Amino acid sequence: MQAPVFISVAIVLIVGSFHAHRNAMKDALIIFDTTLRDGEQSPGASMTQEEKLRIARQLERMRVDVIEAGFPAASPGDFDAVRAIAGAIRESVVCGLSRASLQDITRAGEAIAPAARKRIHTFIATSPIHMEKKLRMTPDQVVEQAVKAIGWARQYTDDVEFSAEDAGRSEIDFLVRIFEAAIRAGAGTINVPDTVGYNIPNQYAATLRTLIERVPNADKVVWSVHCHDDLGLAVANSLAAVVAGARQVECTINGLGERAGNASLEEIVMAVHTRADVFPVQTRIDTTQIVPASRLVSQITGYPVQPNKAIVGANAFAHEAGIHQDGVLKSRETYEIMRAEDVGWSANKLVLGKHSGRNAFRARLQEIGIEVSSEEQLNAAFARFKELADKKHEIFDEDLHALMRDETLTPELEHFRLISTRFHSETGETPNAEVTLSVGGKETRSQAVGSGPVDAAFKAIETIAKSGGQLLLYSVNAITTGTDAQGEVTVRLARDGRIVNGQGADTDIIVASAKAYLNALNKLHAGSERLNPQL
Repeated sequence: MQAPVFISVAIVLIVGSFHAHRNAMKDALIIFDTTLRDGEQSPGASMTQEEKLRIARQLERMRVDVIEAGFPAASPGDFDAVRAIAGAIRESVVCGLSRASLQDITRAGEAIAPAARKRIHTFIATSPIHMEKKLRMTPDQVVEQAVKAIGWARQYTDDVEFSAEDAGRSEIDFLVRIFEAAIRAGAGTINVPDTVGYNIPNQYAATLRTLIERVPNADKVVWSVHCHDDLGLAVANSLAAVVAGARQVECTINGLGERAGNASLEEIVMAVHTRADVFPVQTRIDTTQIVPASRLVSQITGYPVQPNKAIVGANAFAHEAGIHQDGVLKSRETYEIMRAEDVGWSANKLVLGKHSGRNAFRARLQEIGIEVSSEEQLNAAFARFKELADKKHEIFDEDLHALMRDETLTPELEHFRLISTRFHSETGETPNAEVTLSVGGKETRSQAVGSGPVDAAFKAIETIAKSGGQLLLYSVNAITTGTDAQGEVTVRLARDGRIVNGQGADTDIIVASAKAYLNALNKLHAGSERLNPQL
């Protein structure tokens, strides 16, 4: 009578062994994250070195294979940030981007020097319009320069990636020629970027397939793709390329990036994870770290995640329709193809309250990737945490990220600091605001009226700062749920062609607004010029 049980167990073991063998046979898909380089090129998304370190540590925690930490030649600040990340990250490859010039590559090589695993990513344009209009070089000169660049890069690391900028609009014969030369020169990864988001999936897949078939020694390198979302096809193009043979995808958290953005890391990873029947690859990503990474990047850059964003949007696993709710209650698989907890939605539960001590506070900061540099900084942060806990009964990870943003500011980034505020708004009366600021260490007070208390606060600040900045964006988002939630305000300012985002958080929206405006002013005051390469 026990025989069916033994047979069932045997079948389960055989099926389990088959699935394990099938996964073992799959190729690895390398996840190359460029949030810290291409993502930072979103208008106003520039980050401080400390903010970049926090994101880099979260990417490493998520087991991202390659972290493109920045473009070292862009500015001294970019160089320092890449070098700091190279010194802090041990598991992921740390990559620096460079144009195909000796000066750029030297800076990249010096910046990534401390890394345990390092890569230089060098590029040159290959489309006819770019070679003629931008580079003013002949095809022969472009190939020659690419070969030189790879040779220079190999003096710093054996891991060299070569990209043909605007490959999506390049002639296939020329791509075959330059990639053959790049492989012969020692490039280990060949990237085929759709720089302007021009391609469509079947076309892009055909390009990858043709290159892999025609380029000599194509099997000796990793083929990579980097897609932009100008036509909303970055993820589709990337996945089509994977089916065609690409084994590295360059992407960003939340799809952040130049113009319409890049392929979204979370969408690429979960598509491969969910549709294992379609994709002959697997990633090593810890998917439970996806939502924490998304929230961290959103809070640091000031780019909120739209509620209906796939995977990480607030509505991604919400069901409004009654028939859907009924189906999910009976069997989750009726309308959900992924589990919310698999991407980290269950990770951000209540962690601390007003009775939590300093050790618990410090431990939780470390768990969410925030390192406190000194006891003095910890004490100041803990004091602010206690103040927040008196106003807000439940403290979540998102609250801690917002709280620590101000604590990690360096003195040179706090030329303007909020000391106190007073606002008055009453029906039938003109709203007014009084702010007291520290400006370069000197206390100054100002009053102003406005169409509302926020408008009055901004005008009072401008009376002191006289920045000449133009307000491009003002948005408010609740960090967590509940009427006692902190409001997170994003302010985008522009001046002389430079755009910055400022963020501020507080249980009082007007105070949060003043903090956000001052945060943006500090970035304008401290900002240095940097180059933004297209790729």
